[in-house]
Amino acid sequence: MVQLAPAAAMDEVTFRSDTVLSDVHLYTPNHRHLMVRLNSVGQPVFLSQFKLLWSQDSWTDSGAKGGSHRDVHTKEPPSAETGSTGSPPGSGHGNEGFSLQAGTDTTGQEVAEAQLDEDGDLDVVRRPRAASDSNPAGPLRDKVWRGALLLADYILFRQDLFRGCTALELGAGTGLASIIAATMARTVYCTDVGADLLSMCQRNIALNSHLAATGGGIVRVKELDWLKDDLCTDPKVPFSWSQEEISDLYDHTTILFAAEVFYDDDLTDAVFKTLSRLAHRLKNACTAILSVEKRLNFTLRHLDVTCEAYDHFRSCLHALEQLADGKLRFVVEPVEASFPQLLVYERLQQLELWKIIAEPVT
Repeated sequence: MVQLAPAAAMDEVTFRSDTVLSDVHLYTPNHRHLMVRLNSVGQPVFLSQFKLLWSQDSWTDSGAKGGSHRDVHTKEPPSAETGSTGSPPGSGHGNEGFSLQAGTDTTGQEVAEAQLDEDGDLDVVRRPRAASDSNPAGPLRDKVWRGALLLADYILFRQDLFRGCTALELGAGTGLASIIAATMARTVYCTDVGADLLSMCQRNIALNSHLAATGGGIVRVKELDWLKDDLCTDPKVPFSWSQEEISDLYDHTTILFAAEVFYDDDLTDAVFKTLSRLAHRLKNACTAILSVEKRLNFTLRHLDVTCEAYDHFRSCLHALEQLADGKLRFVVEPVEASFPQLLVYERLQQLELWKIIAEPVT
């Protein structure tokens, strides 16, 4: 006989240093969202620090032409350590002088082959951090959600779209895509919710300020809660908005972008509602770039592997395209992932980019 834990106990979320989050999981919609629950009990989420190292001149030449993908070696040691409660934002060394390095929380050598237990299940062991690992010999393997890296690659490819613009990222996480965008954009509003996440973004932006300074871009870290209609302007709240920033946002923004924020149906609805609300308030026509990974989940309802979160994302795209309020027209189109790959990650077939163009109805 199987005993179910009391509901109160099931709602408790505790992450330890040996906790592993799997890409394959039970799809169980939860109105008390994971991130909100962790923040509410003071649990820091995905604390990561990183520093991007590149030779921008050589990258610009090769990135614009496509270039060949090859490893880059740098004399500079890794510049940051990863927090013990989360995954680092990714690793990689890119095309012609582009690299991303971070600290690590594992010891020893990476094992190339998957380790299986006697039943054939994947056995994942997270080893404790050792003091000697603060400066690992080489760059990390890919440990960020791949969709963020795909979006960053697209930003690097579409310099013409981002150069000199004002842009806003929804659900920035570590801030990686915002930092990349700031190498071309005039102003990037890097938004998320929760003081711990936003503080992490602020630290990573400071670590990578040399990139934004090169392009003249400014990154502003701000809170944007998709479940609220208005921006927070309370000066007592960390990362709130000033009236000047709100005016700049609505008067000048032409690009919105987001990566890997479509894993929960309620939050996906909130993202699309926020996109529509912002598009209607912006003075100029805007383009939204969305990155998503089609993840397979085993659902208790179907007792089978499905893609319910992805299917809901696609239904929201369709609903937005069909929206007819007489003010804006939304044009939705897929983006072919044939542009050069400058960051190191596995560009799976399940990784997708979607473009939404919001235009005034004439």
